[in-house]
Amino acid sequence: MAKETEFVERIAAGYAAKGAVVELGRGMLGGTTYPDAVVQIPASMCNRHGLIAGATGTGKTKTLQLMAEQLSAIGVPVFAADMKGDLAGLLHPGERNDRVDERATDLGVEWAPAGSPVEFLALGGLGPGLPVRATVSAFGAPLLAKVLGANDTQTSSLSLVFRYADENALPLLDLTDLRAVLQWLTSDEGQADLKAIGGLSSATAGVLLRSISELEQQGGEEFFGEPEFSVADLMQTRDGKGVVSCLELAAVQDKPKLFSTFLMWLLAELFEELPEVGDLDQPKLVFFFDEAHLLFADASKEFVDQVAQTVRLIRSKGVGVFFVTQLPDDVPGEVLAQLGNRVQHALRAFTPRDAKALKAAVTTYPKTKDYDLEEDLTQLGTGEAMVTILSERGAPTPVVWTKLRPPVSRMSAIGDDEIDAVAKASPRWLLYAEDIDRDSARERLAARMGAAASPAAAPAPDQGEEEREPAPARPKRRAKADDGNAITGYLKSREGRQMINTVARGVFGLLRKRR
Repeated sequence: MAKETEFVERIAAGYAAKGAVVELGRGMLGGTTYPDAVVQIPASMCNRHGLIAGATGTGKTKTLQLMAEQLSAIGVPVFAADMKGDLAGLLHPGERNDRVDERATDLGVEWAPAGSPVEFLALGGLGPGLPVRATVSAFGAPLLAKVLGANDTQTSSLSLVFRYADENALPLLDLTDLRAVLQWLTSDEGQADLKAIGGLSSATAGVLLRSISELEQQGGEEFFGEPEFSVADLMQTRDGKGVVSCLELAAVQDKPKLFSTFLMWLLAELFEELPEVGDLDQPKLVFFFDEAHLLFADASKEFVDQVAQTVRLIRSKGVGVFFVTQLPDDVPGEVLAQLGNRVQHALRAFTPRDAKALKAAVTTYPKTKDYDLEEDLTQLGTGEAMVTILSERGAPTPVVWTKLRPPVSRMSAIGDDEIDAVAKASPRWLLYAEDIDRDSARERLAARMGAAASPAAAPAPDQGEEEREPAPARPKRRAKADDGNAITGYLKSREGRQMINTVARGVFGLLRKRR
Protein backbone atom coordinates (compact mmCIF):
# COMPACT_ATOMS: atom_id res chain seq x y z
CA MET A 1 0.00 0.00 0.00
CA ALA A 2 2.91 2.35 0.66
CA LYS A 3 3.84 2.36 -3.02
CA GLU A 4 0.27 3.09 -4.06
CA THR A 5 -0.07 5.88 -1.50
CA GLU A 6 3.21 7.42 -2.65
CA PHE A 7 2.01 7.20 -6.27
CA VAL A 8 -1.30 8.98 -5.54
CA GLU A 9 0.43 11.70 -3.52
CA ARG A 10 3.03 12.26 -6.24
CA ILE A 11 0.41 12.57 -8.96
CA ALA A 12 -1.84 14.78 -6.81
CA ALA A 13 1.08 17.12 -6.07
CA GLY A 14 2.44 17.19 -9.63
CA TYR A 15 -0.90 17.86 -11.31
CA ALA A 16 -2.35 20.22 -8.71
CA ALA A 17 -3.67 23.52 -10.08
CA LYS A 18 -5.34 26.55 -8.52
CA GLY A 19 -7.19 27.97 -11.51
CA ALA A 20 -9.29 26.51 -14.33
CA VAL A 21 -8.19 23.12 -15.64
CA VAL A 22 -8.80 20.60 -18.40
CA GLU A 23 -9.32 17.30 -16.60
CA LEU A 24 -8.09 14.31 -18.60
CA GLY A 25 -8.78 11.43 -16.22
CA ARG A 26 -7.31 9.38 -13.38
CA GLY A 27 -3.94 7.73 -12.88
CA MET A 28 -3.45 3.97 -13.06
CA LEU A 29 -0.79 1.76 -11.49
CA GLY A 30 -0.57 -2.01 -11.75
CA GLY A 31 -3.92 -2.15 -13.55
CA THR A 32 -5.75 -0.32 -10.76
CA THR A 33 -7.37 3.08 -11.25
CA TYR A 34 -6.93 5.60 -8.42
CA PRO A 35 -9.75 8.20 -8.26
CA ASP A 36 -7.58 10.53 -6.15
CA ALA A 37 -4.79 10.58 -8.75
CA VAL A 38 -6.34 13.37 -10.83
CA VAL A 39 -4.61 14.08 -14.14
CA GLN A 40 -5.34 17.55 -15.48
CA ILE A 41 -3.80 20.37 -17.50
CA PRO A 42 -3.88 23.86 -15.98
CA ALA A 43 -5.67 26.22 -18.37
CA SER A 44 -2.74 28.62 -18.04
CA MET A 45 -0.48 25.95 -19.60
CA CYS A 46 -2.71 25.16 -22.57
CA ASN A 47 -0.88 27.75 -24.67
CA ARG A 48 2.41 25.87 -24.12
CA HIS A 49 1.36 23.56 -26.96
CA GLY A 50 1.01 19.81 -26.97
CA LEU A 51 0.96 16.49 -28.79
CA ILE A 52 -1.81 13.90 -28.98
CA ALA A 53 -0.40 10.77 -30.61
CA GLY A 54 -1.27 7.12 -31.01
CA ALA A 55 -2.10 4.38 -33.45
CA THR A 56 -5.42 4.31 -35.32
CA GLY A 57 -8.32 3.35 -33.07
CA THR A 58 -6.60 4.09 -29.75
CA GLY A 59 -8.77 7.11 -28.87
CA LYS A 60 -7.02 10.23 -30.21
CA THR A 61 -10.22 11.76 -31.56
CA LYS A 62 -12.08 11.18 -28.30
CA THR A 63 -9.20 12.83 -26.40
CA LEU A 64 -9.46 15.82 -28.74
CA GLN A 65 -13.23 15.90 -28.15
CA LEU A 66 -12.77 15.68 -24.37
CA MET A 67 -10.31 18.56 -24.35
CA ALA A 68 -12.38 20.69 -26.74
CA GLU A 69 -15.59 20.44 -24.71
CA GLN A 70 -13.79 21.23 -21.44
CA LEU A 71 -11.95 24.20 -22.94
CA SER A 72 -15.27 25.45 -24.31
CA ALA A 73 -16.89 25.05 -20.88
CA ILE A 74 -14.32 27.39 -19.27
CA GLY A 75 -14.79 30.00 -22.00
CA VAL A 76 -11.88 29.17 -24.35
CA PRO A 77 -12.68 29.13 -28.09
CA VAL A 78 -11.41 26.06 -29.94
CA PHE A 79 -10.53 25.30 -33.54
CA ALA A 80 -10.42 21.67 -34.67
CA ALA A 81 -10.20 19.94 -38.02
CA ASP A 82 -12.91 17.27 -38.23
CA MET A 83 -11.48 14.60 -40.52
CA LYS A 84 -14.33 12.07 -40.50
CA GLY A 85 -17.23 14.06 -39.09
CA ASP A 86 -16.85 12.53 -35.60
CA LEU A 87 -16.32 15.86 -33.83
CA ALA A 88 -19.65 17.22 -35.05
CA GLY A 89 -21.19 15.38 -32.10
CA LEU A 90 -19.82 18.14 -29.84
CA LEU A 91 -23.00 20.01 -30.70
CA HIS A 92 -25.27 17.65 -28.73
CA PRO A 93 -25.27 16.18 -25.20
CA GLY A 94 -23.95 12.64 -25.03
CA GLU A 95 -26.06 9.56 -24.50
CA ARG A 96 -25.69 7.53 -21.33
CA ASN A 97 -24.91 3.84 -21.76
CA ASP A 98 -23.37 0.99 -19.77
CA ARG A 99 -19.83 1.63 -21.01
CA VAL A 100 -19.98 5.32 -20.07
CA ASP A 101 -21.44 4.56 -16.65
CA GLU A 102 -18.84 1.86 -15.98
CA ARG A 103 -15.94 4.17 -16.84
CA ALA A 104 -17.35 7.08 -14.84
CA THR A 105 -17.79 4.80 -11.81
CA ASP A 106 -14.26 3.42 -12.17
CA LEU A 107 -12.86 6.96 -12.30
CA GLY A 108 -15.05 8.18 -9.47
CA VAL A 109 -16.44 11.08 -11.50
CA GLU A 110 -19.89 12.46 -12.19
CA TRP A 111 -20.95 12.19 -15.83
CA ALA A 112 -23.50 14.80 -16.89
CA PRO A 113 -24.26 14.99 -20.64
CA ALA A 114 -23.77 18.41 -22.23
CA GLY A 115 -23.24 19.91 -25.69
CA SER A 116 -21.04 22.79 -26.77
CA PRO A 117 -21.66 25.77 -29.05
CA VAL A 118 -20.30 24.75 -32.47
CA GLU A 119 -19.78 26.57 -35.74
CA PHE A 120 -19.17 24.38 -38.79
CA LEU A 121 -16.72 25.45 -41.49
CA ALA A 122 -15.92 23.96 -44.90
CA LEU A 123 -12.98 24.67 -47.18
CA GLY A 124 -14.29 26.63 -50.12
CA GLY A 125 -17.79 25.42 -49.43
CA LEU A 126 -16.92 21.84 -50.43
CA GLY A 127 -19.15 19.94 -48.04
CA PRO A 128 -21.57 21.31 -45.45
CA GLY A 129 -20.45 24.31 -43.41
CA LEU A 130 -19.56 27.98 -43.63
CA PRO A 131 -17.23 28.44 -46.65
CA VAL A 132 -13.62 29.23 -45.74
CA ARG A 133 -11.51 30.85 -48.44
CA ALA A 134 -8.19 32.65 -48.72
CA THR A 135 -6.81 34.84 -51.45
CA VAL A 136 -3.74 33.55 -53.25
CA SER A 137 -1.81 36.65 -52.09
CA ALA A 138 -2.67 36.03 -48.43
CA PHE A 139 -1.83 32.35 -48.75
CA GLY A 140 1.68 33.31 -49.82
CA ALA A 141 4.31 31.74 -52.04
CA PRO A 142 5.85 29.26 -49.53
CA LEU A 143 2.52 27.64 -48.61
CA LEU A 144 1.25 27.59 -52.18
CA ALA A 145 4.54 26.10 -53.37
CA LYS A 146 4.04 23.22 -50.94
CA VAL A 147 0.52 22.62 -52.27
CA LEU A 148 1.84 22.65 -55.84
CA GLY A 149 4.69 20.29 -54.97
CA ALA A 150 7.25 22.83 -56.19
CA ASN A 151 10.99 22.27 -55.80
CA ASP A 152 13.35 24.89 -54.36
CA THR A 153 13.95 26.60 -57.72
CA GLN A 154 10.24 26.74 -58.52
CA THR A 155 9.46 28.01 -55.02
CA SER A 156 11.98 30.83 -55.43
CA SER A 157 10.53 31.69 -58.82
CA LEU A 158 7.00 31.70 -57.42
CA SER A 159 8.14 34.16 -54.74
CA LEU A 160 9.40 36.46 -57.49
CA VAL A 161 6.03 36.26 -59.24
CA PHE A 162 4.24 37.24 -56.03
CA ARG A 163 6.64 40.15 -55.59
CA TYR A 164 6.10 41.26 -59.19
CA ALA A 165 2.32 41.17 -58.76
CA ASP A 166 2.54 43.18 -55.56
CA GLU A 167 4.84 45.85 -57.03
CA ASN A 168 2.67 46.20 -60.13
CA ALA A 169 -0.71 46.45 -58.36
CA LEU A 170 -1.93 43.09 -59.68
CA PRO A 171 -4.06 41.55 -56.90
CA LEU A 172 -3.76 37.75 -56.79
CA LEU A 173 -7.15 36.70 -55.52
CA ASP A 174 -7.57 33.26 -57.05
CA LEU A 175 -5.69 30.75 -59.19
CA THR A 176 -6.95 32.40 -62.38
CA ASP A 177 -5.12 35.56 -61.37
CA LEU A 178 -1.90 33.69 -60.71
CA ARG A 179 -2.10 31.90 -64.03
CA ALA A 180 -2.73 35.19 -65.81
CA VAL A 181 0.41 36.74 -64.31
CA LEU A 182 2.55 33.74 -65.26
CA GLN A 183 1.14 33.78 -68.80
CA TRP A 184 1.77 37.51 -69.07
CA LEU A 185 5.40 37.17 -67.99
CA THR A 186 6.04 34.54 -70.65
CA SER A 187 4.10 36.33 -73.41
CA ASP A 188 5.62 38.63 -76.05
CA GLU A 189 4.22 41.67 -74.21
CA GLY A 190 5.54 40.59 -70.82
CA GLN A 191 9.06 39.55 -71.82
CA ALA A 192 10.52 42.90 -70.75
CA ASP A 193 8.90 42.49 -67.31
CA LEU A 194 10.24 38.96 -67.12
CA LYS A 195 13.79 40.13 -67.75
CA ALA A 196 13.36 42.87 -65.15
CA ILE A 197 12.48 40.50 -62.30
CA GLY A 198 15.00 37.82 -63.31
CA GLY A 199 15.14 34.29 -61.98
CA LEU A 200 12.04 32.97 -63.78
CA SER A 201 12.62 30.89 -66.87
CA SER A 202 9.90 30.03 -69.35
CA ALA A 203 10.41 26.36 -68.49
CA THR A 204 9.83 27.00 -64.77
CA ALA A 205 6.77 29.11 -65.56
CA GLY A 206 5.45 26.24 -67.68
CA VAL A 207 5.88 23.75 -64.81
CA LEU A 208 4.07 26.10 -62.42
CA LEU A 209 1.23 26.62 -64.91
CA ARG A 210 0.77 22.86 -65.29
CA SER A 211 0.77 22.41 -61.52
CA ILE A 212 -1.86 25.15 -61.15
CA SER A 213 -4.03 23.46 -63.80
CA GLU A 214 -3.75 20.14 -61.94
CA LEU A 215 -4.76 21.83 -58.69
CA GLU A 216 -7.77 23.40 -60.40
CA GLN A 217 -8.82 20.04 -61.82
CA GLN A 218 -8.74 18.63 -58.30
CA GLY A 219 -11.16 21.35 -57.15
CA GLY A 220 -8.49 23.62 -55.69
CA GLU A 221 -9.95 26.72 -57.30
CA GLU A 222 -12.79 26.56 -54.78
CA PHE A 223 -10.40 27.29 -51.91
CA PHE A 224 -8.97 30.53 -53.26
CA GLY A 225 -10.87 33.78 -53.62
CA GLU A 226 -13.01 36.21 -51.69
CA PRO A 227 -14.53 36.92 -49.26
CA GLU A 228 -11.47 35.85 -47.32
CA PHE A 229 -12.10 34.22 -43.97
CA SER A 230 -11.26 36.41 -40.99
CA VAL A 231 -9.45 34.50 -38.24
CA ALA A 232 -11.08 36.85 -35.73
CA ASP A 233 -14.22 34.77 -36.30
CA LEU A 234 -12.52 31.87 -34.53
CA MET A 235 -12.42 33.84 -31.28
CA GLN A 236 -16.10 33.64 -30.33
CA THR A 237 -17.92 32.91 -27.09
CA ARG A 238 -21.61 32.29 -26.44
CA ASP A 239 -23.21 32.49 -23.02
CA GLY A 240 -19.78 32.27 -21.43
CA LYS A 241 -18.71 29.19 -23.42
CA GLY A 242 -16.04 29.16 -26.07
CA VAL A 243 -17.32 28.37 -29.56
CA VAL A 244 -15.82 25.24 -31.12
CA SER A 245 -15.07 25.91 -34.80
CA CYS A 246 -15.12 22.54 -36.58
CA LEU A 247 -13.57 22.51 -40.03
CA GLU A 248 -15.39 19.68 -41.79
CA LEU A 249 -12.90 17.85 -44.04
CA ALA A 250 -14.75 14.65 -44.92
CA ALA A 251 -15.46 15.98 -48.44
CA VAL A 252 -11.79 16.80 -49.12
CA GLN A 253 -9.96 13.86 -47.57
CA ASP A 254 -8.50 13.11 -51.00
CA LYS A 255 -6.69 16.48 -50.97
CA PRO A 256 -4.46 16.07 -47.90
CA LYS A 257 -1.67 18.37 -49.07
CA LEU A 258 -4.12 21.20 -49.67
CA PHE A 259 -6.13 21.02 -46.46
CA SER A 260 -3.09 20.46 -44.22
CA THR A 261 -1.39 23.50 -45.73
CA PHE A 262 -4.61 25.46 -45.37
CA LEU A 263 -4.58 24.72 -41.64
CA MET A 264 -1.07 26.14 -41.50
CA TRP A 265 -2.34 29.27 -43.26
CA LEU A 266 -4.98 29.72 -40.57
CA LEU A 267 -2.32 29.38 -37.89
CA ALA A 268 -0.03 31.85 -39.66
CA GLU A 269 -2.92 34.32 -40.00
CA LEU A 270 -3.58 34.08 -36.28
CA PHE A 271 0.06 34.87 -35.64
CA GLU A 272 -0.08 37.91 -37.95
CA GLU A 273 -3.42 39.26 -36.76
CA LEU A 274 -3.35 38.82 -32.98
CA PRO A 275 -1.61 41.24 -30.61
CA GLU A 276 1.01 40.24 -28.07
CA VAL A 277 -0.62 39.39 -24.73
CA GLY A 278 2.04 37.45 -22.81
CA ASP A 279 1.04 34.78 -20.31
CA LEU A 280 -2.68 34.60 -19.58
CA ASP A 281 -4.73 32.69 -17.02
CA GLN A 282 -6.16 30.79 -19.97
CA PRO A 283 -5.53 30.96 -23.73
CA LYS A 284 -7.54 33.06 -26.16
CA LEU A 285 -7.78 30.07 -28.53
CA VAL A 286 -6.63 26.46 -28.65
CA PHE A 287 -5.90 25.13 -32.14
CA PHE A 288 -5.94 21.36 -32.74
CA PHE A 289 -3.88 20.47 -35.83
CA ASP A 290 -5.12 17.01 -36.83
CA GLU A 291 -3.26 14.71 -39.26
CA ALA A 292 -0.16 16.76 -38.55
CA HIS A 293 2.11 14.38 -40.47
CA LEU A 294 0.56 15.63 -43.73
CA LEU A 295 1.89 19.13 -43.10
CA PHE A 296 5.47 17.94 -42.76
CA ALA A 297 5.50 15.28 -45.49
CA ASP A 298 8.10 16.25 -48.13
CA ALA A 299 8.50 19.66 -46.47
CA SER A 300 11.72 21.59 -47.05
CA LYS A 301 13.93 22.59 -44.13
CA GLU A 302 12.97 26.25 -44.72
CA PHE A 303 9.28 25.34 -44.49
CA VAL A 304 9.78 23.37 -41.27
CA ASP A 305 11.79 26.26 -39.83
CA GLN A 306 8.90 28.64 -40.59
CA VAL A 307 6.39 26.33 -38.90
CA ALA A 308 8.68 25.98 -35.87
CA GLN A 309 9.08 29.74 -35.59
CA THR A 310 5.32 30.32 -35.85
CA VAL A 311 4.61 27.73 -33.14
CA ARG A 312 7.33 29.13 -30.89
CA LEU A 313 6.13 32.73 -31.12
CA ILE A 314 2.35 32.28 -31.25
CA ARG A 315 2.28 31.33 -27.56
CA SER A 316 2.74 34.99 -26.67
CA LYS A 317 -0.37 35.75 -28.76
CA GLY A 318 -2.45 33.60 -26.40
CA VAL A 319 -2.84 30.66 -28.79
CA GLY A 320 -2.13 27.04 -27.85
CA VAL A 321 -1.44 24.48 -30.59
CA PHE A 322 -1.93 20.73 -30.19
CA PHE A 323 -0.62 18.51 -32.98
CA VAL A 324 -2.57 15.28 -33.46
CA THR A 325 -0.88 12.42 -35.30
CA GLN A 326 -0.06 8.72 -35.14
CA LEU A 327 3.67 8.71 -34.33
CA PRO A 328 5.63 11.32 -32.39
CA ASP A 329 8.32 11.38 -35.07
CA ASP A 330 5.71 12.57 -37.58
CA VAL A 331 6.49 15.98 -36.08
CA PRO A 332 10.01 17.35 -36.74
CA GLY A 333 12.29 17.64 -33.73
CA GLU A 334 12.42 21.45 -33.75
CA VAL A 335 8.62 21.54 -33.46
CA LEU A 336 8.30 18.55 -31.13
CA ALA A 337 10.69 20.21 -28.66
CA GLN A 338 8.10 22.95 -28.09
CA LEU A 339 5.24 20.59 -27.20
CA GLY A 340 5.29 20.43 -23.40
CA ASN A 341 1.92 18.67 -22.98
CA ARG A 342 1.98 15.04 -24.16
CA VAL A 343 -0.93 12.62 -24.39
CA GLN A 344 0.48 9.43 -25.88
CA HIS A 345 -1.99 6.69 -26.75
CA ALA A 346 -0.88 3.17 -27.60
CA LEU A 347 1.92 2.67 -30.08
CA ARG A 348 2.23 -0.47 -32.19
CA ALA A 349 5.64 -1.95 -32.99
CA PHE A 350 4.60 -3.85 -36.12
CA THR A 351 7.33 -2.50 -38.40
CA PRO A 352 10.98 -1.43 -37.98
CA ARG A 353 9.87 2.19 -38.27
CA ASP A 354 7.28 1.64 -35.52
CA ALA A 355 9.91 0.12 -33.25
CA LYS A 356 12.27 3.02 -33.89
CA ALA A 357 9.49 5.55 -33.22
CA LEU A 358 8.64 3.74 -29.97
CA LYS A 359 12.22 3.96 -28.69
CA ALA A 360 12.40 7.63 -29.71
CA ALA A 361 9.11 8.40 -27.92
CA VAL A 362 10.38 6.87 -24.68
CA THR A 363 13.43 9.16 -24.66
CA THR A 364 11.22 12.27 -24.75
CA TYR A 365 9.44 11.45 -21.47
CA PRO A 366 10.68 12.25 -17.95
CA LYS A 367 12.23 9.26 -16.18
CA THR A 368 9.77 7.21 -14.17
CA LYS A 369 10.02 4.38 -11.62
CA ASP A 370 6.36 3.50 -12.04
CA TYR A 371 6.36 2.22 -15.61
CA ASP A 372 8.46 0.44 -18.21
CA LEU A 373 7.52 2.91 -20.94
CA GLU A 374 8.88 0.91 -23.86
CA GLU A 375 6.72 -2.03 -22.84
CA ASP A 376 3.70 -0.20 -21.44
CA LEU A 377 3.24 2.11 -24.43
CA THR A 378 2.32 -0.98 -26.47
CA GLN A 379 -0.09 -2.26 -23.77
CA LEU A 380 -2.33 0.79 -23.35
CA GLY A 381 -6.02 0.09 -23.87
CA THR A 382 -8.42 2.20 -25.92
CA GLY A 383 -9.10 5.44 -24.06
CA GLU A 384 -5.87 5.16 -22.08
CA ALA A 385 -2.69 7.19 -22.51
CA MET A 386 0.67 7.99 -21.02
CA VAL A 387 0.50 11.64 -19.98
CA THR A 388 2.98 14.28 -18.93
CA ILE A 389 2.16 17.98 -18.97
CA LEU A 390 3.60 21.26 -17.79
CA SER A 391 2.53 22.17 -14.27
CA GLU A 392 1.55 25.69 -13.24
CA ARG A 393 5.23 26.22 -12.41
CA GLY A 394 6.15 25.29 -15.99
CA ALA A 395 7.90 22.07 -14.91
CA PRO A 396 7.20 18.64 -16.50
CA THR A 397 4.93 16.49 -14.35
CA PRO A 398 5.46 12.79 -13.56
CA VAL A 399 4.52 10.39 -16.34
CA VAL A 400 1.22 8.73 -15.50
CA TRP A 401 -0.74 5.93 -17.16
CA THR A 402 -4.11 7.65 -17.44
CA LYS A 403 -7.59 6.30 -17.94
CA LEU A 404 -9.33 9.13 -19.76
CA ARG A 405 -12.74 10.53 -18.93
CA PRO A 406 -15.53 9.87 -21.43
CA PRO A 407 -16.64 13.01 -23.31
CA VAL A 408 -19.98 14.43 -22.16
CA SER A 409 -21.05 15.30 -25.73
CA ARG A 410 -22.24 12.86 -28.36
CA MET A 411 -19.51 10.46 -29.44
CA SER A 412 -20.78 9.97 -32.98
CA ALA A 413 -21.28 11.95 -36.17
CA ILE A 414 -24.38 13.95 -37.06
CA GLY A 415 -25.95 14.26 -40.49
CA ASP A 416 -24.78 16.65 -43.22
CA ASP A 417 -28.25 18.20 -43.33
CA GLU A 418 -28.03 19.25 -39.69
CA ILE A 419 -24.48 20.61 -40.16
CA ASP A 420 -25.69 22.59 -43.14
CA ALA A 421 -28.67 23.96 -41.18
CA VAL A 422 -26.42 25.05 -38.29
CA ALA A 423 -24.02 26.75 -40.71
CA LYS A 424 -26.82 28.64 -42.47
CA ALA A 425 -28.23 29.79 -39.14
CA SER A 426 -24.92 31.46 -38.27
CA PRO A 427 -24.88 35.28 -38.41
CA ARG A 428 -21.71 34.91 -40.51
CA TRP A 429 -23.41 32.96 -43.28
CA LEU A 430 -24.26 36.10 -45.24
CA LEU A 431 -20.62 37.23 -45.01
CA TYR A 432 -19.09 34.12 -46.52
CA ALA A 433 -21.76 32.11 -48.31
CA GLU A 434 -21.22 33.53 -51.81
CA ASP A 435 -17.86 34.17 -53.38
CA ILE A 436 -17.24 37.54 -54.99
CA ASP A 437 -15.25 38.55 -58.04
CA ARG A 438 -13.72 42.00 -57.92
CA ASP A 439 -11.19 43.63 -60.21
CA SER A 440 -7.86 41.82 -59.93
CA ALA A 441 -4.77 40.71 -61.85
CA ARG A 442 -6.73 38.84 -64.53
CA GLU A 443 -8.83 41.84 -65.53
CA ARG A 444 -5.95 44.32 -65.34
CA LEU A 445 -3.67 42.24 -67.53
CA ALA A 446 -6.51 41.64 -69.99
CA ALA A 447 -6.93 45.42 -70.18
CA ARG A 448 -3.22 45.84 -70.92
CA MET A 449 -3.39 43.28 -73.70
CA GLY A 450 -6.53 44.90 -75.04
CA ALA A 451 -4.83 48.29 -75.09
CA ALA A 452 -1.85 46.83 -76.94
CA ALA A 453 -4.22 45.36 -79.51
CA SER A 454 -6.31 48.54 -79.98
CA PRO A 455 -6.28 50.30 -83.40
CA ALA A 456 -4.35 53.25 -81.94
CA ALA A 457 -1.51 51.03 -80.82
CA ALA A 458 -1.58 48.17 -83.33
CA PRO A 459 -0.22 48.27 -86.91
CA ALA A 460 -2.76 48.91 -89.65
CA PRO A 461 -4.36 45.80 -91.17
CA ASP A 462 -2.72 46.48 -94.56
CA GLN A 463 0.70 45.91 -92.94
CA GLY A 464 -0.16 42.21 -92.64
CA GLU A 465 -0.70 42.23 -88.91
CA GLU A 466 -3.62 40.02 -87.85
CA GLU A 467 -6.10 41.40 -85.34
CA ARG A 468 -5.36 40.10 -81.83
CA GLU A 469 -7.99 37.85 -80.31
CA PRO A 470 -9.46 39.13 -77.04
CA ALA A 471 -8.31 37.39 -73.86
CA PRO A 472 -10.67 34.64 -72.67
CA ALA A 473 -13.16 35.73 -70.05
CA ARG A 474 -12.75 34.72 -66.43
CA PRO A 475 -15.07 31.84 -65.50
CA LYS A 476 -18.29 33.20 -64.12
CA ARG A 477 -18.47 33.18 -60.32
CA ARG A 478 -21.54 33.24 -58.15
CA ALA A 479 -21.61 36.88 -57.16
CA LYS A 480 -20.05 40.25 -57.83
CA ALA A 481 -18.20 42.35 -55.31
CA ASP A 482 -20.66 45.19 -54.99
CA ASP A 483 -22.60 45.62 -58.28
CA GLY A 484 -21.78 49.32 -58.08
CA ASN A 485 -23.36 49.67 -54.65
CA ALA A 486 -21.00 51.41 -52.22
CA ILE A 487 -22.85 50.10 -49.15
CA THR A 488 -22.66 46.50 -50.34
CA GLY A 489 -19.01 46.96 -51.16
CA TYR A 490 -18.28 48.23 -47.66
CA LEU A 491 -20.19 45.36 -46.04
CA LYS A 492 -18.06 42.89 -48.01
CA SER A 493 -14.84 44.47 -46.76
CA ARG A 494 -13.04 43.31 -43.60
CA GLU A 495 -14.15 46.41 -41.73
CA GLY A 496 -17.73 45.82 -42.85
CA ARG A 497 -17.62 42.21 -41.74
CA GLN A 498 -16.38 43.25 -38.30
CA MET A 499 -19.23 45.75 -38.00
CA ILE A 500 -21.81 43.09 -38.97
CA ASN A 501 -20.29 40.69 -36.43
CA THR A 502 -20.65 43.29 -33.69
CA VAL A 503 -24.27 44.06 -34.61
CA ALA A 504 -25.10 40.35 -34.91
CA ARG A 505 -23.69 39.60 -31.49
CA GLY A 506 -25.74 42.44 -30.02
CA VAL A 507 -28.95 41.35 -31.74
CA PHE A 508 -28.52 37.72 -30.73
CA GLY A 509 -27.79 38.80 -27.18
CA LEU A 510 -31.10 40.71 -27.08
CA LEU A 511 -32.97 37.72 -28.45
CA ARG A 512 -31.58 35.48 -25.73
CA LYS A 513 -32.51 37.97 -23.00
CA ARG A 514 -36.12 38.10 -24.18
CA ARG A 515 -36.60 34.36 -23.98
